[in-house]
Amino acid sequence: MNGITDAVTIVTGAGSGIGRAAAHRFAEEGARVVAADVDVEGGESTVDAIAEDGGEATFVETDVSEYDDVEAMVETAVDTYGGLDCAFNNAGIEGEDEPASEQPLENWDRVIDVNLKGVFHCLKAEIPAMLDNGGGAIVNTSSVAGVVGFPELSPYVASKHGVIGLTKTTAVEYSGEGVRVNAICPGVIDTPMVQRSADTGDGIDMAIAATPIGRLGQPPEIGDAVVWLCSEDASFVTGEAMVVDGGYTSQ
Repeated sequence: MNGITDAVTIVTGAGSGIGRAAAHRFAEEGARVVAADVDVEGGESTVDAIAEDGGEATFVETDVSEYDDVEAMVETAVDTYGGLDCAFNNAGIEGEDEPASEQPLENWDRVIDVNLKGVFHCLKAEIPAMLDNGGGAIVNTSSVAGVVGFPELSPYVASKHGVIGLTKTTAVEYSGEGVRVNAICPGVIDTPMVQRSADTGDGIDMAIAATPIGRLGQPPEIGDAVVWLCSEDASFVTGEAMVVDGGYTSQ
C-alpha cells in the first residue's frame, strides 16, 4: 500500500489478536513498528516474529490507562525511529458481563480507563508528534458495540461508542493540519478476547450464526483494513467508523 514503507508506526495491544496481526501487516509493508502492550511476553513475541520475517520492530511495555506510559511510548517511537507517521490505538479489555444496575463500579472505571481514556491518552500524545513530523494517520479500535447495543456490556458498549465520538471530533480538529483520524469497528473476530468472552463453544456457534458471512472474522482481515486506512490510498478518508463485521450490523 502506498505510503507505508519506512513509516514509523505505533500499535497498542500488539501482544495478541488484532494488534499482533496489524503489527505484522504494517511490518510486511515496510513500516518500522513500535509494538506496545501491558503483556510483556506477548509483545516481545510479536516483535521477535516480525524480526524473523525480516521486519523492524521495537517493544515497549505500555499501560494506555497511564498517560506517563503513553508519553514514553511515543517518545520511544521518536527517539528510536526519528518521528511518528501512523498509529493504531487498539488496546482494550472486555470487562465483566452484568446488567447495568448490577455493574461493579470498579469494572466500569477500569473498562472506561483502558478503552476510552486510553485512546484519548494516545491521541493526546501522538498528534503533536505527528504534527511535528508533517502529518500522519491514526486508527482507533471501536467495535460493532460502538454502533449498536449489547446486553450486559454497558461499560464496553459505552467505551466503544465514545471512541467513535472521539475519532470524529479529532478528525475535524486535525485533518486540516495533515493528521487523519479514523476508527475500525470489528465484528466477532477470532481473538483471545472473543474466546474468553464466549465461555463455551455454544457462544462461538451463536456468534457465527448471527453473522451473515457465516464465520468468525480473522485478525489479519482487520489488520488489512487498518493498514489501508493509514495508507495514502485512503488519503481522503477521515472521521470514518469503518465496520468490518461480516454483515452483522446490516441485519
